[in-house]
Amino acid sequence: MYKLLFVDDEYEIRSGLCRFFPWDEVGFEIAGQAENGKQALEFLQNHTVDVILCDIKMPVMNGIELAEELYKQKSKIKIIFFSGHREFEYAQKALSFGVKSYVVKSTKFSELVHVFEKVKDELDQETYAMEAPDKEPAAEDSEEVQNFYDRVILTIKSHIKGHYRDVELDDVARLVHMHPNYVSKLFKKQTGQNFSDYLLAVRMEKAVELLKDVRYRTLDVSALLGYTNVKNFTRRFKSYYGKSPRAFRTNESVTRGE
Repeated sequence: MYKLLFVDDEYEIRSGLCRFFPWDEVGFEIAGQAENGKQALEFLQNHTVDVILCDIKMPVMNGIELAEELYKQKSKIKIIFFSGHREFEYAQKALSFGVKSYVVKSTKFSELVHVFEKVKDELDQETYAMEAPDKEPAAEDSEEVQNFYDRVILTIKSHIKGHYRDVELDDVARLVHMHPNYVSKLFKKQTGQNFSDYLLAVRMEKAVELLKDVRYRTLDVSALLGYTNVKNFTRRFKSYYGKSPRAFRTNESVTRGE
């Protein structure tokens, strides 16, 4: 979870968004609240923050002044202005100080979700680019990074085995807090398999297990594996094993009879 500081002098708005917006679903947690830019700077002296959601017009120190100060400090904190004002002057100043987005308070709920999803994707890419640099790391660092990757892959594989019916790449990406594209490349690099190929292998192994159980029809097995069309399942199974589910069952029965 990335940490968010909410800066707004209007208590009702600040409290409402902190309590009712689905921050955890978009990958964030509220690290703290502040009533103005000065309080925000004081908070940052003792706390780590990834993103600031900030009003513009506030007493003591406004949002523009806060953004300017952080810009001077060369802070990597991403700032999103959340304001009731549409004035071009504010937007222009926001861009000059590296503000990531300018959201009007009357905007739709979905738009705010979209803004934070984009910021999270950017944070994901920056985070894992630092953890996996192009240059060869020192031996000690390399071992530490590899151990981290091993844990990530183990988590992904475990999740796939438990949710093979409906798991998707985006699901495991959220699980390990990485961008889907990065997960896809990492999985291929670490396992030698594409994510989709590994998922297929897990499903086919489960298919064999289920087909050995006479209680399940091929149609039932197909549904249990997440295939909405039994023909698709049959085609995948035959392509993978070289025989249809029915032929597999027949051979199994003959083998058991012998």
